[in-house]
Amino acid sequence: MRSDWILDVLADLKAYAASSNLTALAEQLDDAAILALAEISALEERAQERLHGQDETDGFHSGGTGVR
Repeated sequence: MRSDWILDVLADLKAYAASSNLTALAEQLDDAAILALAEISALEERAQERLHGQDETDGFHSGGTGVR
């Protein structure tokens, strides 16, 4: 996963927010990390589908997150 760095950055920001008693921000950063992971996974899924000859026009939908 070449986008792992963004998850590391969000984890560092969350740790800083939590240690600074910025609890609402820490919670939001946790949500942002979950969303980032979902989007990264969806991108990788679509890349794998293209690699194996499947695309969005063949009626296959994996149910990922994002806008078509």
